[in-house]
Amino acid sequence: MRINHIGHKARVKGLFDRDVSLKSGRCKRGDITLQSRYLKPAHLPGRRMKRSSSTAGAAKGHLDRKTVEKNRRIHMKGLCLHLASLVPPQHFKPSKDVLSQQDQLEQVATYVKQLEERIKELKGKKELLGNTTGTSSNTSDKEMINLRAPMVEIREFGSSLEVVLVSGLRKNFMLYQVVNILEDEGAEVVSANHFVSGDKNFHTLHAQVKILRVGVETSRLRQRLQQLIC
Repeated sequence: MRINHIGHKARVKGLFDRDVSLKSGRCKRGDITLQSRYLKPAHLPGRRMKRSSSTAGAAKGHLDRKTVEKNRRIHMKGLCLHLASLVPPQHFKPSKDVLSQQDQLEQVATYVKQLEERIKELKGKKELLGNTTGTSSNTSDKEMINLRAPMVEIREFGSSLEVVLVSGLRKNFMLYQVVNILEDEGAEVVSANHFVSGDKNFHTLHAQVKILRVGVETSRLRQRLQQLIC
């Protein structure tokens, strides 16, 4: 009877030790199924951390691509606005404010083509004119440097005009504005030169009268140019 009692205690102790081993995750041969039952995913932080980091990396990459695309669109919009600002407002029909960005770009392209054709036409007229104005009629750079700003000087040589503008560096105006005034008054610009000396801007334009019998009202032309550069 004593031997059986001792054997019973040994079996109870063995079962207890095995139960403790299973609950602590230490299983021996043949206990793989029980081990997986006690080991839950919460006991595997490494796998969860790896999955979380990869998800965060993918989200960050997606956000970076969106930011790059957004910045690219903003940059392109700024370039389009700057390009449209270089074209005279009267060229846009209807007004630039009511046109879409695509329509503005199309009208800018049309304006550039018109300028190219105009330049070719003016070059041809310049070759035909040759030296009709004479070299003695041209104002030399040295003489122009001594002129005071602002100043408008108009010289007539038959059907040709020479316009000299002297302005300060702080007075900003575009060359196309001068060309538009000359054309409004009946003169077609053949050539234009510009240089800066000291604190002065110097513009010299040569033009041809469009209609000889009508001519150009030089006094009114001088007044409009003075309003522009003064």
